[in-house]
Amino acid sequence: MALSGLDIYKLLPKTNCKECGFATCLAFAMALAQKKVSLDKCPHVTAQAREALESASQPPVKLVTIGAGEAKTEIGNETVMYRHEQKFYHPGAVGFLMEDTLPATAIDERLGKIEGLRFERVGQVLKPEIICLKNSSGKRDPFLGLLKKAMSASRLAIALYTDDAVVLEEALKLCGPIRPLVIWDDDATLEKAATIAKNYRAALAISAGSVEEAAALTDRVRKSGVDEIVINIKGKGLSDTIQDFTLIRRTALKKNFRPLGYPVMAFTGSSGQDQELAEAVSYILKYAGIVIVKNIEKEFVFPLLVARQDIYTDPQKPVQVEPRIYEIGKVSTHSPVLVTTNFSITYFTVAGEVESSKVPSYVICCDAEGMSVLTAWAAEKFTAERITDTIAKSGIGQMVSHKRIVLPGYVAVLSSKLEELSGWNVQVGPREASGIPAFLKGWK
Repeated sequence: MALSGLDIYKLLPKTNCKECGFATCLAFAMALAQKKVSLDKCPHVTAQAREALESASQPPVKLVTIGAGEAKTEIGNETVMYRHEQKFYHPGAVGFLMEDTLPATAIDERLGKIEGLRFERVGQVLKPEIICLKNSSGKRDPFLGLLKKAMSASRLAIALYTDDAVVLEEALKLCGPIRPLVIWDDDATLEKAATIAKNYRAALAISAGSVEEAAALTDRVRKSGVDEIVINIKGKGLSDTIQDFTLIRRTALKKNFRPLGYPVMAFTGSSGQDQELAEAVSYILKYAGIVIVKNIEKEFVFPLLVARQDIYTDPQKPVQVEPRIYEIGKVSTHSPVLVTTNFSITYFTVAGEVESSKVPSYVICCDAEGMSVLTAWAAEKFTAERITDTIAKSGIGQMVSHKRIVLPGYVAVLSSKLEELSGWNVQVGPREASGIPAFLKGWK
């Protein structure tokens, strides 16, 4: 069982030295109980206390690192069941299955498409993380040939899926320092695979048909010296797999049960594109650290990455853009000036509509703490005073030859006061961003 904050406090030196960054030892103990800080932050903890507190200082779900450099991907290390309790830290990695039985031309085409799967949304770059190479042929040369192609043509992390220990070791030698994930199905030779993974500092995914089996297998792997483990639940449908994922997460977090304190992964089994997308999104929503899919088309991958982005955005901290002037198109001194908030979705929606209007414009983003227009107005974060201050500090007056500014239609109530405070002529724009193109085309 996990120790409470008071249990931890009793084992601390109680000096209140503040060297850990907390005001008191009690505050540090509470943070340690919530897995928000490491025990290493306390410089005065005794060896006996350290041993007793070891389980409390470790994250309930082990952090697992796959890949290196640009391809480095971290999964696990989560501390809550539900996003609104705090936030989810490490987005589940999206990977693509590549089998060595594919023709060479199909492999090249697939690798090329995968490299092109990069998207920008609300100022963030969305991309997959893993290529999963499966030794479906059961032969050495096709698998190693596929690995060589993937390493030269892709910037993603690599997962090696084989049950041939000799082939696995040769593949890990080829990988060098890039730290692939090893996926192993054969229980009978699990210790052998764990030894190889340990020698090459690779994480190991064990394949289990049930939660109980997973706990037993992770215990065997840990005794072999591998501590970066991923649990692969196989042979079940979507509903049963999600139930297992939820049970694993709850047992790790609520009971601090170490054999299940690892990230989980799943392979999609649906045949149709729509069904596979629904399955993959469901796994992302319900705790999957890795989801391996078959489809690589943009119309499939983009909504999957968007769903992941939404779930792993901190609900207590909206995605924001920098509050400043943005120039859209080839602006001039006669260009319109629009004002909005710095909530990223608001800004990029406005910017997209301005761009489609083909009327070069300035967009001033006010610092509204990442809130949308109406929310910021209701919270008094988007007021005539704040907009006036932003106009003055931005220097827009020296960039245009007019003194006209377009205010979002939803906050038209601010127009009179804004004119009075700023000295600018305020024009009330459309309520919805979709009305911006028509509005700007009639702007003179």
